[in-house]
Amino acid sequence: MEAKALILAAGAGTRMKSNKPKVAHEMLGKPLVRWVVDAAHAAGCSDAHVVIGHGREQVEPLLDDCVIAYQLEMLGTGHTVMCAADTFEGYQGCIVVLCGDTPLIRPSTIRQLIEAHEKNGAAATVLTMKPENPFGYGRIVRDTQGNVAGIVEEKDCTPEQKLIDECNSGIFCFNAPDLLGNLDKLDRNNAQGEYYLTDMLAILAQTGRVVSSMVVEDNDECLGINSRGQLAAATKVAQRRINDQLMADGITMLDPELVWVGPDVRVGNDTELLPLTMLIGKTSIGTGCVIGPNTRLTDCTVGNNCSFEEVVGIEIQAEDSISAGPRAYLRPGTHLCENAHVGTHVEIKKSTIGKGSKVPHLSYIGDCTMGENVNIGAGSITCNYDGVNKNKTVIGDNSFIGSDTMMVAPVTLGANTVTGASSCITQDIPDGALAIERSKQVNIEGWSQRHMDKLREKERADS
Repeated sequence: MEAKALILAAGAGTRMKSNKPKVAHEMLGKPLVRWVVDAAHAAGCSDAHVVIGHGREQVEPLLDDCVIAYQLEMLGTGHTVMCAADTFEGYQGCIVVLCGDTPLIRPSTIRQLIEAHEKNGAAATVLTMKPENPFGYGRIVRDTQGNVAGIVEEKDCTPEQKLIDECNSGIFCFNAPDLLGNLDKLDRNNAQGEYYLTDMLAILAQTGRVVSSMVVEDNDECLGINSRGQLAAATKVAQRRINDQLMADGITMLDPELVWVGPDVRVGNDTELLPLTMLIGKTSIGTGCVIGPNTRLTDCTVGNNCSFEEVVGIEIQAEDSISAGPRAYLRPGTHLCENAHVGTHVEIKKSTIGKGSKVPHLSYIGDCTMGENVNIGAGSITCNYDGVNKNKTVIGDNSFIGSDTMMVAPVTLGANTVTGASSCITQDIPDGALAIERSKQVNIEGWSQRHMDKLREKERADS
């Protein structure tokens, strides 16, 4: 049976105490709602329909591959489904209902729920859990034969029902016609005055339709995030899951508790991730690398046998055998070619550092194309911004840039060029030339003593 996902993501999340809608908050660098959407796709759902409401202008840009519906008035989960009903017009398959604030749900669990639903010939199947403390959760109520008869929310439970330990996870699988064809039977006769989606199970059971259940193997998959503390707890679970898998795949971690890797990151075997390393977004790390300590890479591509120590990198490309750091800042558009070296207190932006070239320390290279085997002396800067435009610097192969050289763009330094230390280069340098730009040094004999004498005279006059 074909399956589509319906993700409920319209709530405000007031306990987050944030101007950002809850589902747009990030876990390991990825918005909560994207974790759920991607899990649905990975489980085989052909489409993800997402209902958004609060802060929708912040949430909608995260869902460019989804079918969007809007909930403008918050009247409960049943009303959320009502708002999306038109997007399923004519659909006869099954609908997996997921929550946009439960990012730990696994694709394999969603698949198992769909399979159990089909196997049982059910109109609805609820994913249930048995938490240590069921307070706050809807309870699964069964008939005398043990079949699911309905779900009773905590606020509506009798004292006897509160003793039930099997709880609603908020995740369901419905036959689309059974769900959509009975929405008009939901009402608001409950403690919260809302349309409960959970009431649909009792409606279907009372008409003789099969309502089944599946108990989740890991309760953590159903953790809902409603506060910053719950976000931190869920992040810890995700961190442990990801790091355990990475180590099983051949990645070394000195302390897995101090390494944070996003769900879309890829790391090759025999790479070591040292403490206080964060790999976020679409970052890809090759084999045999050492990353960290104290390194954060976001949307970066790093080749094999690289070393990044105390590096912040954003949207960079690094080929094989690159060494960077400690304390290097690699900004978007940086391309480090094979065997390049970027050293201590170096910042690079929108520049290509050629094969075997070195920027060892205390330099800024911006909007530059650098050839092969170039050596940049300490304290050198490409002066790329004239107050209006960013201008380009080109440095040819095998050039040696003396310490404290200012290269005022736009400027081209040819191949095999050399600049004298402390030169300010404002004109192009032809291949093979030495460029020196300095004012004449003047030594004024006896200046220090005369200066001290003047200071003493001033002190006597002031006293």
